Amino acid sequence: MELLLKNVHHRYGPVEVLSDVSLRIPQGEIVCVIGPSGCGKSTLLRFLGGLERPTSGTVLQVGAPPADSLNPLTYVFQHFALLPWRTVEGNVKLVLEDHGLPAKEVQRIVADVLARTRLSEFSATLPKQLSGGMRQRVAIARALAVSPAVMLMDEPMSALDSQTRELLMEDLVSLWTRQPFTAVYVTHNLAEAVRLGHRIVVLSRRPGRIRHIVKIQKPLTERCAGAPILEKMQMHLWKLMRDDAIAADQELLDG
Repeated sequence: MELLLKNVHHRYGPVEVLSDVSLRIPQGEIVCVIGPSGCGKSTLLRFLGGLERPTSGTVLQVGAPPADSLNPLTYVFQHFALLPWRTVEGNVKLVLEDHGLPAKEVQRIVADVLARTRLSEFSATLPKQLSGGMRQRVAIARALAVSPAVMLMDEPMSALDSQTRELLMEDLVSLWTRQPFTAVYVTHNLAEAVRLGHRIVVLSRRPGRIRHIVKIQKPLTERCAGAPILEKMQMHLWKLMRDDAIAADQELLDG
């Protein structure tokens, strides 16, 4: 299944947030969306997830989701959204409870996603007993449990320290390598974008328009932290959005 945006415009009252955005999210790719503060990145994600409708334009799901998909679209949020009174296993099970699956099938799915995210030994642990990075891994495991056609990831690492962020990026690369998934990954962090994105969409300052789409050919498994080629890509992205970022920050300061 692919997602398409066609000529999407959006306003919140008198404020124009997005303008003439057309974008294709191909199956099996991680598409990162970057841009200045307030440019409409998270709004775009809500349109793709069906949580909100644009003022004008079209949002389409093209093709069928995988046969085993319980939810075609699922979110991974910035702040984990875990239930503190449920264990790791209980939080993952939550998304399966309304699907009428046999208990053995639920256990099989939960065991599989916990193994894939290296959380099996923590299945009986409460979220408060986990590090931030491990809590985000639980959120990713929960998203994977419904076999989504597309994962919508809204700055999932912005609350983590740099070391934990690096480990979680390695986890995501490993997950994608073993079983490729489709994702739209919104971030303000250029290092994350060049490590994880097959394509990087650069939005302008508000109203957000697509300034550039940068395709990265280098395989995910060959993108090592600190590699000169990645630093060069980051600098290229920063040059593409620098002027808009400065102008957007000034607009925020001006109120």
